[in-house]
Amino acid sequence: MPASLCERKGLLHLKRRVLPGLPLALGITLLYVGFIVALPLGALIYKAGTLGLEDYWRIVSSERAVASYRVTAGSAAIATAFNLVFGMALAWVLVRYQFPGKRLVDAIVDLPFALPTAVAGIALTTLFAANGWLGSPLASIGIPVAYTPLGIVVAMAFTSLPFIVRTVQPVLEDLDPALEEAGQSLGGSDWTIFRQVMLPLLAPALMAGVSLSFARSLGEFGAIIFIAGNQPMSTEITALLAFIRLEEYDYQAAAAIASVLLITAFVMLAVTNFLQARALRYTQRS
Repeated sequence: MPASLCERKGLLHLKRRVLPGLPLALGITLLYVGFIVALPLGALIYKAGTLGLEDYWRIVSSERAVASYRVTAGSAAIATAFNLVFGMALAWVLVRYQFPGKRLVDAIVDLPFALPTAVAGIALTTLFAANGWLGSPLASIGIPVAYTPLGIVVAMAFTSLPFIVRTVQPVLEDLDPALEEAGQSLGGSDWTIFRQVMLPLLAPALMAGVSLSFARSLGEFGAIIFIAGNQPMSTEITALLAFIRLEEYDYQAAAAIASVLLITAFVMLAVTNFLQARALRYTQRS
């Protein structure tokens, strides 16, 4: 038997034996999914299900709840749109250019992952308060941030930005520069090359980053409550309303309100996965 073939078989055998066998690995995976993911979600659904349909609808469709949905979803959409543009530009700069402090900027991108959200909320409130370093000049031109809906957008954008940067960055690194060179040789402008060549290849990663960013914004709590003002009907997010119901020992109402966020996140992820699959099929055909 040729040596190269023996080496390949040996390497394949090694890959199979590095991790535990299928029964043990599958058992550990199912145990994790069951206790860490499925059990809390199941408890939430069960608690919300103890309400009758009429009571459930009365709680989730109350005026205060609907206002919190509007504030949460609207702010999350604006923050995600901002992160889509800024995160894409940041990923592009980190991949395509060399500059002093690049490693520091690359590390700072992950700061929202490591920073406790409550600490992030306090820091953002300090910066964007009326007497803060950034809040003072903005307030002087009539753009208050802290304790307004804009503050919610800022907190959501801060905590969810890394999702888009980190999903787009590795795809950009793997793109063949010859694609851009071919577009330039055919006389395409920079915008045409980006729109017709680069963007279709980046679309699946962008959709994944957008969905993760939006889902994180929907569920964000700690970074928002310090900067939002938390006024019912104007700056109260849905997660805070659910928390208030918990403090009132109204567990069924809290579960019902939280289930709306859960359903929204599941629907959004399902739609995103569908669009990703279509984009991948388009890319493979191309």
